[in-house]
Amino acid sequence: MSRPETAPLYLDKAVPAAYAAATDLAREAGVAAEAAGLDRLLVELVNMRVSQLNGCAFCLDLHQRRAVRAGESERRLALLPAWSETGLFTVQERAALALAESVTLLPDAEQRRRTEEESRTVLGDDAFAAVAWVALTMNTFNRISMTSHHPVR
Repeated sequence: MSRPETAPLYLDKAVPAAYAAATDLAREAGVAAEAAGLDRLLVELVNMRVSQLNGCAFCLDLHQRRAVRAGESERRLALLPAWSETGLFTVQERAALALAESVTLLPDAEQRRRTEEESRTVLGDDAFAAVAWVALTMNTFNRISMTSHHPVR
């Protein structure tokens, strides 16, 4: 006999104080990105790429709409999974995307060090730290949404 499926438990509703703290962290990462001179478009590209790697449909839907509102083209969004194979992304975007992938996938230590060094050289310390925090917080929200089974509406 099959067990009836239970309704998802939305973590953001179950422990709102923890979710508020995560939201505050994301806000601070955004403040750091702005202070480092990163535009909204680059931040949304990082959010999109991290969400693609994690397979978070809810966050992909949300950040795709935000990226379009920030001026991103459908073409670049469609090619974002293959960003390293195209010439459509700037040097700064490429460095940020490489760092975001490294933060998300955690490759072996040597590859991680190489990516961090290359990205930091291109981005500078402030932008490097901001991109890392954006990627870290996006990973957190991906896991919250995926564990909560947040629906795409």
